[in-house]
Parts: sequence; C-alpha cells; structure tokens
Amino acid sequence: MLSIIQAAGWPIWPLIACSVLGLALIFERFVALKTARVAPPRLLDEAITVSFKALPPPDVVNQLAQNSALGEVLASGLRALNSNPACSETELRAAMQGTGRAVAHRLEKYLPALATIASAAPLLGLLGTVIGMIEIFGSQAGPGDMGQAIGGSNPAMLAHGISTALYNTAFGLIVAIPALIFWRYFRARVDAYLLTLELAAEQFVHHMLQLRQIMR
Repeated sequence: MLSIIQAAGWPIWPLIACSVLGLALIFERFVALKTARVAPPRLLDEAITVSFKALPPPDVVNQLAQNSALGEVLASGLRALNSNPACSETELRAAMQGTGRAVAHRLEKYLPALATIASAAPLLGLLGTVIGMIEIFGSQAGPGDMGQAIGGSNPAMLAHGISTALYNTAFGLIVAIPALIFWRYFRARVDAYLLTLELAAEQFVHHMLQLRQIMR
C-alpha cells in the first residue's frame, strides 16, 4: 500500500484524507440512524397508553424525550398541552413541527459532507491524472523540443507519470463510488424516518385532542 501511495505521488493525499473522512462519516451515520435511536416501533403506542386518561408527570415526559427522536417529537406535544391545557390544535401542531424540524436537521447531519466527498473524489482523481500527464510530457520534452515523442530519453519519469495518472484515477473512483452509494442509502433512510415521524405525530395530535376533551 505504501508503494502505491509513493507511486501515485502527492495528489493522492487529498484522496486519502477524503477516504478517511468518508469512512468516519459512514460509521457515525450508521450509529446515529439506528431504528432504536430514531423511531422505536412501539414507542407511539406506549406514549398513547401512558397518556390515555391524563397527562403523564414531567419525569415521564422527560424520559420520553430522551428515548429517541420520535420520543422528542411526542414529548414536545405533551409539554405544550401541559403548559396550556386549552391550547388549540394549531398550537399543538406548531410545537411538534418545530421539534420535528430540529430532529430532521439532526438526522440529515453530515449527509451534505458525504455527498461532497462523492462529488469531489473523481475530480481529485482527475487532477492527479492531469498532473501525471504533465509529468509524462515534461519528462519527454526538453526546453526547445516540446514535440519529442513519448518513449524517448527518460523512461523512469515516463513510468512515474503514468503510474501517477492511473493510481489517482482509480483511487478517486474507489473513494467516490462507496461514498455515493452510502449517501443515497442514508438519504433514503432519513426520508423514511421523516415520513414515520410525520405520521406518528399526526396520530399523536389526534390523541392529544381527545385527551384535552377528557381534561376539561
């Protein structure tokens, strides 16, 4: 591996940095986007059960908010109803939508950076290719003979230039393809989570409106 890096020359170092950063982002997103941390399957039913006849105490609401992203959205509705039992449906929705926007922003964290790596890596590989080609022609042409054919006076420089070009092209694609695949995967996963949160919040709003009628 070290010999490949040496053969590729300095243009490969930005690609190595992109690969390390991309792996870190992919690992972080896998951990952050676990179902248990975003939208546990039975959490909505449990929240409805706990608040079926009365508002749960603040410690239970705080525990719900710390459970997951979905719990945070549901807890915001309970807190809005607790602070103002006569609040309107619009106010309940506004409270939950505000929390939902913050949650959505957190779920989409680092996805733009991963998309940037997927877009920039092939360009960095192309830059290394261009630099390798410049080295090829620079090693074959003297100051007064820019048209000298390849294969002339300096085969070592010719081989180095070709290796620089090919290694950087290949490494750029090696970095870009997984980054693009995982960006699309995480993007689809976040979209699915956001739909789940929206549907759960809508159902919970109707539940809280019924709870508000009981509390009167």
